[in-house]
Amino acid sequence: MNRENTNQTKASPNIVAVIPCYRETRHVLNVIKHIGPEVSKIIVVDDGCPENTGDLVEKKCPDKRTHILRHSNNLGVGAATITGYQKALTLGADIIVKIDGDGQMDPNLIPNLIRPIIEGNADYVKGNRFHRLDAIYGMPFLRIIGNTFLSFLTKVSSGYWSIFDPTNGFTAIHGKIAKILPFHRIAKGYFFETDMLFRLGTLKAVVKDMPMQAIYSNETSHLRISRILSEFLIGHLKNSVKRIFISYFLTDFTLASVELILSILLYSFGLFFGIPRWFESIDTGIPATAGEVILAALPIILGTQLLIAFLNYDFRKTPTNPIHPSLH
Repeated sequence: MNRENTNQTKASPNIVAVIPCYRETRHVLNVIKHIGPEVSKIIVVDDGCPENTGDLVEKKCPDKRTHILRHSNNLGVGAATITGYQKALTLGADIIVKIDGDGQMDPNLIPNLIRPIIEGNADYVKGNRFHRLDAIYGMPFLRIIGNTFLSFLTKVSSGYWSIFDPTNGFTAIHGKIAKILPFHRIAKGYFFETDMLFRLGTLKAVVKDMPMQAIYSNETSHLRISRILSEFLIGHLKNSVKRIFISYFLTDFTLASVELILSILLYSFGLFFGIPRWFESIDTGIPATAGEVILAALPIILGTQLLIAFLNYDFRKTPTNPIHPSLH
């Protein structure tokens, strides 16, 4: 009598791709064409596009997996992505992939993007164009500088110190995680990807980077630095304060919380005591006494040591255990 094989083959996850579109008529059809069979549905969100990208896809795209959604007005890439997420969830998506319609992301990398989630090693995966030096060649210099600066701010505001390239829009998220995200609170504009990381951090979700190489040709960027600079700076500041309050005072209170409080108090005392005396010395030409210098400098030195200790704890607090297996 043959022994029955008890190993059950796991059903393939339902992968749904979301493509937010605004002035992407030159590239979107080619993007859809190269999305592989691992994706069951493709949701194209026309975000009030003046070129009517949705109509173009509806008329000229032969792929039967495609669903077209439309915004009557341009609401932003974040709003378009959220609309796609919500539709994907109604279609029973296990994993939702977000890929831009500008042709800068290779759809052939989708299996690599979703693999950490399928293997249970991540809740959210994003592309990283800076993982290898040769992948940076061809990237505009200003974009390299901007991404480096934004990456550091994102590390502070999200708590994910090991990731890079935060504005990369090539992402994959487990459906269970998408279901518990507060969509009504997430930024609807260009700050969307960065704000997503903050929201994922509050859930203690595991985020992984996937090395990739961007494709630059004749596409036109709709991102204007002067327009979004204040949005990003204010957004990072707000998220940094909220993250620290939530992580170290609302949901937990540890030695690191005490270190942070003491470092702020010591810094404040050192600065408020020392700066007036520094100006007074400049005005009068009389040097501050040794006692005044020590009384101003010592709190700042101690505050720096405590801040370094806090940051060291924060570095090590990055989530490592995916949460989607425990969600029901």
